[in-house]
Amino acid sequence: MATKIRLMRMGKIRTPFFRIVVTDARKARNGLSIEEIGRYVPGQEPSLIQVNSERALYWLGVGAQPSAAVEALLKVTGDWQKHKGLPGTEGTLRVAAPKPAKSVAYEAAVKQAMDEPKEGATTLKKKAQDKLAAKANPVSEVSEPESPAASEPVVEDVAVEAPADVVETPEAVVETPAETTEAAAE
Repeated sequence: MATKIRLMRMGKIRTPFFRIVVTDARKARNGLSIEEIGRYVPGQEPSLIQVNSERALYWLGVGAQPSAAVEALLKVTGDWQKHKGLPGTEGTLRVAAPKPAKSVAYEAAVKQAMDEPKEGATTLKKKAQDKLAAKANPVSEVSEPESPAASEPVVEDVAVEAPADVVETPEAVVETPAETTEAAAE
C-alpha cells in the first residue's frame, strides 16, 4: 500500500488549520487517515507547527512520501534533515513567546488601580479642575479690600415715556354694593 504524509484541511472558511496525517495515497484529501502526526496553523504569527518527530521519522523510514507542503514543514522542524542525514537537524522553527497567565495580568491591573487617586472621579469636569487648581495654588499676593460702594452696581433712574400710539383706557367704574341696593329699592 502506498502511503503519503499530507495535510488535512480543517477549520472555518477563511481561518484554516491543518492536520499532518499519514494516509493511503488513493484516499481523498479529508478522507480516512491512518495516523495524525502533527498540526499546522498558518493564521498565527509565527505559524504554529507541531510535529511528532518520532512518528514522522518512522513513517518516512517505511516509505511514506510527503507532499510538497509537508516536506517544507518537515524541513522547518528539522525532521527532513534527520531522515536524509543532512546538516541542520535543529531546523528553523520560530516559537511564539508564551502568553502571560491571566492571573498575572489581573494582579497587575489591581496594582495599577491602587495607584490611582483616592478622591473623586478620575476624570474631572472643567469647574472641578479649576477648584482643585485653586486649592493647590493659593494666591500669595494680598489684594486691597474694595469699598462696599464700589462693589455694588450703580443703577440710574431713567424716566420712560409711553409711545404715542398707545391709547390709555379709562378705568372702569365700580359700583359698591350699597349703591346697588339703594338703586334697586327705588
